[in-house]
Amino acid sequence: MARKSLSPSPLLYPTPVVLVTCVDGKGQPNMITLAWVGVVNSDPPLIGISIRPERYSHHCIEETKEFVVNLPSVEMVRGVDACGVVSGKEINKFDLTGWATAPAEKVTPPLIEACPVHLECVVKQTLFLGSHDLFLGEVIALHVKEEVLTEKGRIDMLKALPIAFSPGSREYWSLGSVLGHYGFTKGKP
Repeated sequence: MARKSLSPSPLLYPTPVVLVTCVDGKGQPNMITLAWVGVVNSDPPLIGISIRPERYSHHCIEETKEFVVNLPSVEMVRGVDACGVVSGKEINKFDLTGWATAPAEKVTPPLIEACPVHLECVVKQTLFLGSHDLFLGEVIALHVKEEVLTEKGRIDMLKALPIAFSPGSREYWSLGSVLGHYGFTKGKP
């Protein structure tokens, strides 16, 4: 099979799509859609989010050192996209989407009520990388709506319906079906 060499890019796919809430110095809430996000450590639990320095949310997180990673579901995709293409400095994105907020437990930024999962984070470190700055946030509180949990207390992907992003094609995707679970091969091919 032939392969084509492309210019180097972060073409890791799919990436999770999240809505990050933050507040400015006056406590005014904002949100931003991000796909440059991921787990970076287990103990302590750390999430990394990368934001361009010129973004309004970057300024808010840099100033307050707090954010919430909200995991939206597929029915929220139009609002998710809208929150990624307009600035919270000019438009109240909660008014734009009609999404209600709920108070967080340990940080000032609110939770987005429509999202099934929320990770409250405090910034532990900021890495200045080039086009983006990476905020490493320690997860200090986790909230999951009961209706998306299995009987064993795990998140049921078919109920949570997370959104994935394909950077190369710039498309939002939903997840398909379960292929297996961790360790189901017990090391066998």
